[in-house]
Amino acid sequence: MLLVVALGGNALLERGGRPDADVQQQHVRSAARALAPLAAQHTLVLCHGNGPQIGMLAVESENDPALARPFPLDTLGAQTQGMIGYWLAQELGNAGLTRPIVTVVTRAEVDVDDPAFRTPTKFVGQGHPEPVARRLALERGWTVARDGRVWRRVVASPAPRRIIELPTIKQLVTAGTTVICGGGGGVPVLARDGGRFEGAQAVVDKDFTAALLAIELGADRLVVLTDVDAVRREFGTPEERPISAVDVDELGAMRFPAGSMAPKVDACIRFVTATGRPAAIGALRDASALLAGRAGTTIEPSTMEGKP
Repeated sequence: MLLVVALGGNALLERGGRPDADVQQQHVRSAARALAPLAAQHTLVLCHGNGPQIGMLAVESENDPALARPFPLDTLGAQTQGMIGYWLAQELGNAGLTRPIVTVVTRAEVDVDDPAFRTPTKFVGQGHPEPVARRLALERGWTVARDGRVWRRVVASPAPRRIIELPTIKQLVTAGTTVICGGGGGVPVLARDGGRFEGAQAVVDKDFTAALLAIELGADRLVVLTDVDAVRREFGTPEERPISAVDVDELGAMRFPAGSMAPKVDACIRFVTATGRPAAIGALRDASALLAGRAGTTIEPSTMEGKP
């Protein structure tokens, strides 16, 4: 089978964990050991998150006295693709995977008219007192917003419209290569006149990019791996309980926390609706059991399909 796997950035760096290289590499090593059996048995396309990592690089860039201005966000996204892709490729090989493994620095075309550009919501970088944040916003053209007790930069999270490197990824998949691509949702780029592209100061949700990749590649499954064991019914209430299997109609009628489970659920619904094939959400440690339907949540096509 052809599997597209979305791996959360927080699976590579625990919330609140130290962002040291050796700490992150240890998490990548554990992730690779969980993924290697899948990659050995199936053709695997791996799309990883980069939230903690791009935040770390943004802070470093903001505080570097040698820079007149911090590095642009699209460039930082490309840097995280290289860093995390290198770690994943190396550790998948160290875990015994003998297939060719390639990391593709990937661009995701976004629409300049996407409403997300008018209402930035994704926090990046470090927190500041409000006066400092507002001064930086004026100096650097940022949008800032309150995040708890501090103020931080917020950027747009537009939907991916097209994966620029898709033809290359298809060729690699056809050759049986394990492909690491779409890291952090892909570097967001805007199409300009004359076939030119330029980087956008935004971040793309990696779950939506994984769903787009899975649809365009004709994947047999979309598998979303995170740090929770399953999607939960009645989340946050005394009646909360895990869901083992659900169809897209029932799942679409439920509500989930924005910015955490909601994009994962939405991405799976997009894939299942477009392809009629199942998707799954669950914990990284349960990757093999999740694919077999013995763990996590399996999202099935609508039971109403084909009925009058």
